[in-house]
This record gives sequence, C-alpha cells and structure tokens, in this order.
Amino acid sequence: MAVDLSLQWLGLSMASPLYNASGVMCRTRDELDAVAGSAAGAVMTKSCTLVAREGNPEPRYRATALGSINSMGLPNEGYQYYFDYAQAFDYRKPLFVSIAGMTLEDNLYMLAALRDLRLPCLPEVNLSCPNLPGKPQLAYDFAATAEALAAFCQVYPGPFGVKLPPYFDPVHFAQMAALLNRFDSLRFVTCINSVGNGLLIDLESETTLIKPKGGLGGLGGDYVLPTALANVREFARLMPEKHVIGCGGIKSGAEAFMHILCGATAVQLGTCLQEEGVAAFARIERELADLMAAKGYTTLADFRGRLKTFD
Repeated sequence: MAVDLSLQWLGLSMASPLYNASGVMCRTRDELDAVAGSAAGAVMTKSCTLVAREGNPEPRYRATALGSINSMGLPNEGYQYYFDYAQAFDYRKPLFVSIAGMTLEDNLYMLAALRDLRLPCLPEVNLSCPNLPGKPQLAYDFAATAEALAAFCQVYPGPFGVKLPPYFDPVHFAQMAALLNRFDSLRFVTCINSVGNGLLIDLESETTLIKPKGGLGGLGGDYVLPTALANVREFARLMPEKHVIGCGGIKSGAEAFMHILCGATAVQLGTCLQEEGVAAFARIERELADLMAAKGYTTLADFRGRLKTFD
C-alpha cells in the first residue's frame, strides 16, 4: 500500500509532517543546514533575541531514561544571524523563524524587520520559554497575551504562529482558545513547550541534574507526552480554523501518529532529535508510514483529528 506523508497548509508544501522544534539542531548555520538536508519536512530556527545570548550556565541539559530536563536560557546568535540565514535559504522546504524577544517591544522590532524583508518564511513567536530566571511565561498571563497578539497583528500583516506552554485545566484551554480565535492572522499554534520547572535528581551524588535555577528546568520526552497530546487535542478541537503543531514526547512513528490523531497538522521533534540527530526524521517517517499502512491509511488526512473517545 502506497502511503503519502505529504501535506499542504498555509500555502506550504511539506513532503513530511516532521520538523525540528525550536531549540534543537537550530542554533548555528551548520545545524540548520543539517536539518534542511535531512528527511525533515521543514526547518525551524532557534528562538532569537535582539542580541546574541550565551544562555544559562552549564550543565543546563541532561537526558534521562524518560526524556530530558533543560534550562538553556535562550542561547542564540541574535536575530540578525537567523534573518540573514532566512535570506540565503533556498526554500526547497518551508522555513519557520522562531522569535523570543525579552520584551514586547523586542518582538515588535523583530517582526517589523522580518516583515520588511518580504521572505516566504513564517514566524513562530515563542510565548512560553520557562527557563529565563525572573521572566514569567507570557502565555500564562491571558491579558498580556491578548495585548501582545493585538500588537503583533498591527506590525506584522502576514500569517504567523505562536508557541504555547502546556495548560492543565479545561477552563484555561477554553479561555486561551477563545483569545487566540480573535486574531485571524494567527494561523497556527505549537503545543507544547517543555513542562516548566521540573526537578530531577542524581541519587548517587544527591545533586540536581542541571545547574540553573537551583536545578529547576523544562521537561521533555516521555515525561510530557500525555500533556502534549491533551493540549494538541483540546486546541485542535477548540480552534478548528487554525492549525495545531504537535510537540512533545515524539520518539517513534507511534507518537507522531498519536499527535496527528489528536488533530496536529504537523509535528516537531525535540528531545529525540537532540539525542539521535537528524537520522531520527527518516526513521520516524518510516515507522509512521508502516503504522499507517498496517491500519489501512494512505494519507495523513485519513486519520487526522479522528481520535475516538468513550463519550
């Protein structure tokens, strides 16, 4: 049975629904080129700030048997580095530019600069970095999020997306979805960023696994899969006119299938990509295609958003 993993959305053509999450394999040109040259369906740049940042002190990332914990602190080369990359990009596959200004004004400045370049890339504004000491996640402040999105739409006339933190309460799903639905040019949301401020301990040394924030960091991998799936399903259900990009806990074709079954248009790899490298894209695509064939599906649309419940 021939299985087609391609998709079309927002005028973009992707040969595969898999690409990298912001923060993984995306800080340098070499990393971005490696993703672009792989089986990934698209490329995402590192969340950028106005000026380059070294990020938090090491150790700031650790893999575990169930995923990872990190407190990177937005290490990046500054927005101009990634905008220059976008100008030189060949666009044989879509390019997404992640923006994470330290202030609303920073985000507006970068969005205006990207607007003026008139490139075919799409911005994803990161509203959900949990690893900046003293900086709360904007997307947990609904009033501030509404203010920011209104300002984004004033400055940037094209389609854009946002990366969201995990939500845990049905009321918050409904409130945030209603807020996001007010903005027509907001065309996609990525669910989820890491589950913030977890704590993992090395039992032998009785020490935290990472240094920043007293050992608190964002969780990824198996730890977050159920939360990510819930966020994808709820936002896809509550925002039928927008696209949801699934991120969290994808390490095989099975988890990619689950995200799409919950309504994800496409999916991003984080911890798995960090640990395995770009070969993960081809492997997971093969596994996804095999699983689809075994179930009798030939396209992603055959099962996207068709999760069954006991209701």
